[in-house]
Amino acid sequence: MKVKVYVKLKDTVLDPQGEAILQSAKRNGYDFIEDVRVGKVFELEVSDTDNLEGKVKQLCDKLLANPIIEEYSIKMGE
Repeated sequence: MKVKVYVKLKDTVLDPQGEAILQSAKRNGYDFIEDVRVGKVFELEVSDTDNLEGKVKQLCDKLLANPIIEEYSIKMGE
């Protein structure tokens, strides 16, 4: 089974990389973009699905995301 974990900075945290992309996009004529938030995606291939959501949440809290400044979402079975 595949699991995807999406991690991004919380909306209250400044995103300098997203701001740099936004400014570059606007300089290149993409004026329709109002905001950019940068994140990361982890694709996990798992074999043991017992309590999978709990295990993945634990992995996110300990390794994949910094819960102080980042938030994550999990999609199972993709």
